[in-house]
Amino acid sequence: MKKIILADSAGFCFGVKRAVDIATSTEKKYNKKIYTLGQLIHNNDVVKYLEENNIYAIDIEDIDKLKESDVVIIRSHGISPDILKLLKDKNLNVVDATCPFVAKIHEKVKEYSENGYELIIVGDKDHPEVMGINGWCGNRAIISKKGENLDNISQKICVVAQTTEKQENWEKVLSAVSEKAKDAVSFNTICSATEIRQKKAEELSKNSDVVVVIGAHHSSNTTKLYEICKSNCENTIHVENSGEIPDELYKEKNNIIIGVAAGASTPDWIIKEAINKMSDEQNVEGMNEVIRMMDENEKKVYVGALLKGEIIQINDKEAFLNIGYKNDGILPLSEVTSDPNVKLTDLFTVGEEIKTKVIKLKNEDNYVVLSRSELERDEGHKAIKEAFESKASIKVLVKEEVNGGLVSRYKGIRVFIPASHIELYHVDDLSAYVGKELEINIIEFSKRRNTTRIVGSRRDLLKSVKQESEEKTWESLEKGQIVEGQIKRLTNFGAFIDIDGVDGLLHVSEISWGRIEKPSDALKVDEKIKVYILDVDKENKKLSLSVKKLVEDPWINVEEKYPVGSVVLGKVVRFATFGAFIELEPGVDALVHISEISHKRIAKPSDVLSIGEEVKAKILDVNKEDKKIGLSIKEVEETVD
Repeated sequence: MKKIILADSAGFCFGVKRAVDIATSTEKKYNKKIYTLGQLIHNNDVVKYLEENNIYAIDIEDIDKLKESDVVIIRSHGISPDILKLLKDKNLNVVDATCPFVAKIHEKVKEYSENGYELIIVGDKDHPEVMGINGWCGNRAIISKKGENLDNISQKICVVAQTTEKQENWEKVLSAVSEKAKDAVSFNTICSATEIRQKKAEELSKNSDVVVVIGAHHSSNTTKLYEICKSNCENTIHVENSGEIPDELYKEKNNIIIGVAAGASTPDWIIKEAINKMSDEQNVEGMNEVIRMMDENEKKVYVGALLKGEIIQINDKEAFLNIGYKNDGILPLSEVTSDPNVKLTDLFTVGEEIKTKVIKLKNEDNYVVLSRSELERDEGHKAIKEAFESKASIKVLVKEEVNGGLVSRYKGIRVFIPASHIELYHVDDLSAYVGKELEINIIEFSKRRNTTRIVGSRRDLLKSVKQESEEKTWESLEKGQIVEGQIKRLTNFGAFIDIDGVDGLLHVSEISWGRIEKPSDALKVDEKIKVYILDVDKENKKLSLSVKKLVEDPWINVEEKYPVGSVVLGKVVRFATFGAFIELEPGVDALVHISEISHKRIAKPSDVLSIGEEVKAKILDVNKEDKKIGLSIKEVEETVD
């Protein structure tokens, strides 16, 4: 049984396809005879097709015969600025179908020529593309095919290449230039689509018994395909259309594989005719499949369609894809990322197959406009909906602070997080979250007309984490333990200390053995301190803490420290109507009765003493059980006298 295999990337390249589409749409626009400056593409069948549609090729020498307002199309090879000026001076309607990648070569050549660089073009000196490129540097470029003509080059060189040139020739020229020029810049402008086409043809020819290469006999890129296939498969023929395929090549032959390759200027219908001719028998495996795929590809392309395509050309801002359709696809940078600092060449490579979504069937250059961001949005919506239904969490990136909450993004989709759902406590400064990744639950996913409202919450997740942490902490806490905690908030009656997620109360009376008026006098929020666990009530989730238990009770050996009759230095800490209290050490306050303050009669202690003042006093008595010490200031005064 015969099997027919069509090479990937066979047929029109995107530049040629673009030029043909521009020509046919231009004829419809003007509805009159249209001219192309030279054959639009090197394919006689296409030329005939264009003539049938009132589109005719003319040579440069025929420009003088054109009349004002005639329409002239610049083909994909491009032209020199001198020819362009000639067309415009005649007031002709000029339609530019120059391949975008050829146009970029023109820009480079013009720029570097104006900056004093000598230009070298790797390619065929008589090829129309090379002639056009040369015009952008005043026709002063050196044309080298394989490294020739480079003996007398200057020290300041810029090298570019014909888009259909072989990579090996580019490398030969570059090697020769690097040996002779001190200041050499190079731009490998060989179209990667050509390289891919040749690679696919080589793979095909290695696995085929017969190879048919379809394309014009004077087409250089088709000729190169033929040479590649012929080197791998002796039974390789080069035909321009199905009429040139000999019957004996395929008829009455079983168990053979026929490979089909096609040049960049070969339209789909010619490839179909050739495949149809070779598959006129019923016992050809794959014949219907190949034709069906070629036909169905056109049906699969519509706005919203999901397509896989192979990248055939790429620059910083655009990628061109073979999507198996009559027109290639274009993927702009803006449809991949919103980051202006990112280049497409950093994200993708030529030959890579990627999935995209169609957002426009035809732009002004006849490309199908593709999007990755819209595809990601679809996938994002699906993932968010699934997360909402299954109550699973997702990670979002916070983009901005708005009134009442945060706006975050998940695969390009807006997710709003209310301020009350960000933390377990009130947040004053929402801007601190911008640029951070947060894990959230989706608590609302509802469609309203043409929009979808999506609301997320972090609170429930934090609750769950907190509860889990608290349970572990409660299990580990025991009365009498000494642990470290962080002061979370202060009140008049004490401080709340976080112990691994559990709040414990440090009552004001347990802060110090000394007298504390209010907790803020001794503690600060966020301060880390060690505390003693007075009591653990796991059932009611209550934890009582103490700091003063970490220090020995100063009244334990008070009699030894402060013997009766001794003179002691202390600080006045407070007054009463009956006397003044003197702090001997934190937690040990002694009383000087008003009658023991001075030999003179006084109405109140503050008449002779002040808070914070240091005074000497004699110890009159010590009562350890009642925690009382009596002092006399006037007796010290007597002693001094």
